Amino acid sequence: MEDSSQALDYIEVEFRNGRLGYYQNTNNLALQPDDLIIVEVERGEDIAQIIHLAIHPSQIPALPEKPYGIKRKATQTDINKIETLEADEDKASGIFMDILARYPFVMKLIETVYQFDGNKLTFFFSADGRIDFRVFVRELANVFRTRIELHQTTGRDEAKRLGGFGMCGNQYCCGSFLKRFSQVTIKMAKDQNLAGNLSKISGPCGRLLCCLNFEEEFYVEEAKDYPLLGTCVMCNSQQMYVFKIDVLNKKIHLTDEDQVITEITLKEFNKLVIITTPEPESC
Repeated sequence: MEDSSQALDYIEVEFRNGRLGYYQNTNNLALQPDDLIIVEVERGEDIAQIIHLAIHPSQIPALPEKPYGIKRKATQTDINKIETLEADEDKASGIFMDILARYPFVMKLIETVYQFDGNKLTFFFSADGRIDFRVFVRELANVFRTRIELHQTTGRDEAKRLGGFGMCGNQYCCGSFLKRFSQVTIKMAKDQNLAGNLSKISGPCGRLLCCLNFEEEFYVEEAKDYPLLGTCVMCNSQQMYVFKIDVLNKKIHLTDEDQVITEITLKEFNKLVIITTPEPESC
């Protein structure tokens, strides 16, 4: 017999610290996208914004181990409290930097976030390598008299938190609609003929652009009709090798021993005599 709690769809919410959470509307509250709600968390309660009203359990990477509930929709008093929290967070950031100045390590504070009920204070920072900050955390806990968490972020996390505009003129994908980071590899750049200058296909986070992942499937599918790089053919009465493929313009670039480039169409290439075809792994 199926568990009734598993049969219900989940509501996807985003907390002020950027973390995603999943809750079931067991009390049948009248909720809408973008509503602010007060929810149970591990240590008390927090405020979150609804971003999706119906997520099937199969679409959730990891279901909550403990079923926390939705307490209520946020009231105007709750919303006004956010302004107070923001002021407290600015003050906490200043205290954090003053205490940090007495320690030998270097940390860049990215963001400070209070849990809605004040039971937890999280500092997001970036640093080169790992840092042993146990003594530092104890001092912070003594000052703020609440649970302290230090969360070391990556360049991608920092870009998402700070926000900005990419070279395309739009807001960063990670800061607007992208919920989770997907792996972006240099192979994707090569598949799309973009591996020549990595600085032009890297974001402000220093990593390869997330949008390379969006079109990878198209390039891989289109490339099935094209020859492997390094394929040797007879063209213009001489041996040439496939140097580059351009699936958007449906062109193939050949090169000879003198590195002279010849550009032909896929239709023209299919009429040539293939001498040797390299193994996929060697390409």
